[in-house]
Amino acid sequence: MASDRPVVVYPPDEDGGRRVRVEEKILGLAYSIRDVAAFLQEAGLQDWDEMDVVRSALIEWRGGGPEVWTH
Repeated sequence: MASDRPVVVYPPDEDGGRRVRVEEKILGLAYSIRDVAAFLQEAGLQDWDEMDVVRSALIEWRGGGPEVWTH
């Protein structure tokens, strides 16, 4: 099933990194909420910070929410 949310944060890998995808493009590997915010800022959401990432309904968190960074 495709997500109706344009941003997907995948489950943590063995090192705690989580892939971040916007629409069909992988932006990189995040190791914290700050990293996710930085990727989204680079993607055009310049005003976003860590609290926007935690609260946003535009983000689908797979394998745990924004508090999960270990495998």
